[in-house]
Amino acid sequence: MSITFASSGGIVSNASDTSSSNLFRETSITVSNLLGSGFRVDMKNVELTNIARRLVRGRTARIVAIVLVALAGAWLGLSFGATTQTAVGPADIGMTLRPAWGGETVIDVRPLGTLRFDSHSGPVRLGISIEAVHPDVAQQILENPRWADRLPQTIEADLLQGLRDLIIRAVVCAILAGFLTGLVVFRRLTMAAWTSGIALVAVVILGAVSALTLNPRSISEPRYTGLLTGVPSLVGNARSIVTKFSEYRGQLAKLVTNVSQLYEAGSTLPIYEPDPDTIRVLHVSDLHINPVSWNVIRSLKEQFKVNMIIDTGDISDHGTSAENGFVEEIGRLGVPYVFVRGNHDSRETEEAVAKQKNAIVLDGTSAEVKGLRIYGVGDPRFTPDKSVPVDSDPVSLANLGRSHAVRLSPPEWPRSTSTSAPDTIPADIVAVHDPTVGRGFSGAVSLVLAGHTHARATEMLSTGTRVLIQGSTGAAGLRGLEHDEPTPHQASVLYFSKDTHRLQAWDDITVGGLGEQWIQCERHIEANPGRTIFPEPGNVPSPSGTISGTPSPIALASRAHVPYASEVSDGRRHGTGTIPPGTGS
Repeated sequence: MSITFASSGGIVSNASDTSSSNLFRETSITVSNLLGSGFRVDMKNVELTNIARRLVRGRTARIVAIVLVALAGAWLGLSFGATTQTAVGPADIGMTLRPAWGGETVIDVRPLGTLRFDSHSGPVRLGISIEAVHPDVAQQILENPRWADRLPQTIEADLLQGLRDLIIRAVVCAILAGFLTGLVVFRRLTMAAWTSGIALVAVVILGAVSALTLNPRSISEPRYTGLLTGVPSLVGNARSIVTKFSEYRGQLAKLVTNVSQLYEAGSTLPIYEPDPDTIRVLHVSDLHINPVSWNVIRSLKEQFKVNMIIDTGDISDHGTSAENGFVEEIGRLGVPYVFVRGNHDSRETEEAVAKQKNAIVLDGTSAEVKGLRIYGVGDPRFTPDKSVPVDSDPVSLANLGRSHAVRLSPPEWPRSTSTSAPDTIPADIVAVHDPTVGRGFSGAVSLVLAGHTHARATEMLSTGTRVLIQGSTGAAGLRGLEHDEPTPHQASVLYFSKDTHRLQAWDDITVGGLGEQWIQCERHIEANPGRTIFPEPGNVPSPSGTISGTPSPIALASRAHVPYASEVSDGRRHGTGTIPPGTGS
């Protein structure tokens, strides 16, 4: 067998064209002459291989097409057909299943807002909406204790029945939609049967993933978005924040009862009475003389029935006497207001706060408020006075915290029996402005509250100390308008056990900034409130000594003019800007 190579410059014609014939003969050689080794190529095998490859490629493309059409059909079936309505206690509940990137359960309680739960990880969202409430049944629940006792079991049974109906409807709709989609695309019954079968398999896999990733704990940690007046009633009262999943029936009953009362009474919901075993603390920070801050604080104080407020600094913006009138609202709140100085607060600002009714200023000192023992440290810097530099190195700031930490101990630690060593101060909470200083209290207290960064965060240190960093309750002041979207107002309600003084849970509340009208509340449960706090290993600076580049506690107490170092504006904390570690204004 020979293989012919022909020039691409033209077509070989008759033998009369001598030059073309010679060129053809010169370029037509045998494989044996070319290789000189007896190597042979079986053209028949080559042709069969090419045919097989084409068949494989064609079959693979067809399988991929069938799978994609089947998935599209299942998606359409779930999107438009997976819905049902069922009676749950006194209400008619609408239930839907929708494809989604992240699994969750969303309860729509309009006009109040929505509750979201990270109930599972499967790519499907379960939606529950209150379609109607029967006033006569709701009134029986509110007036008849026996009816109310049976309500949890009734709600559970009704919800499970509705969920079963929804799943059956979802499977049927996915199969039918898969079949019809395959029929429209391929125009063959056999292909449509394949697409409907694959759609069924996809839905089964979807349900299995959702069931295997079920997170019962999520019912205790809802995220609420809607009107501020509905937050306490819908998220739950303090008594329920530490409940386990075994008590979820009562949670569902309270939710439905609240909604029943909403439709019965109009636009308001009853606020739960404060739990006598819970101390409620409102944590705010970085008000930056934004007058809207007081509206937010006052509303949260009333809605959540807080017992005290802890402000971790920067109530002022420039620390001038002209700004002192802003702090007069503290005396009108009617609850204790614990304050530590921020790097925007001058000594004059601190004194103005101290003059207000119910105000408690801490600066290297402690106070017992509503049963909680709080230790506070003012920030060593004063931002507006940029004529004097200051060491804002993170190590120096952390050492400042350590120099105070040696004076403290968790309340459960035994007092010193040595006559030469002074007793430590038992503290339940430490309040500082800069979280870098707060980390220096690692192992000396169970909870540290801070602000400064204008970005909410929480950290669990290796010693068991938790650091809660608050965003800006004042929406960063005027800096909050430097971006395309206004900075939101942020605050948190902390729930403490009256017996152990330990944090049990907290609600992070975010209110839309200037020109926006929305609120979001997200609940967090302290996984191990009774955890042991271990001392920080290593050497700890003496409380009477000084730290390189950082003033001693004695200097801080006298408010020596310690300066500040950063030239980065507060506005860069929100958005795409970044701040070097240990700096900030």
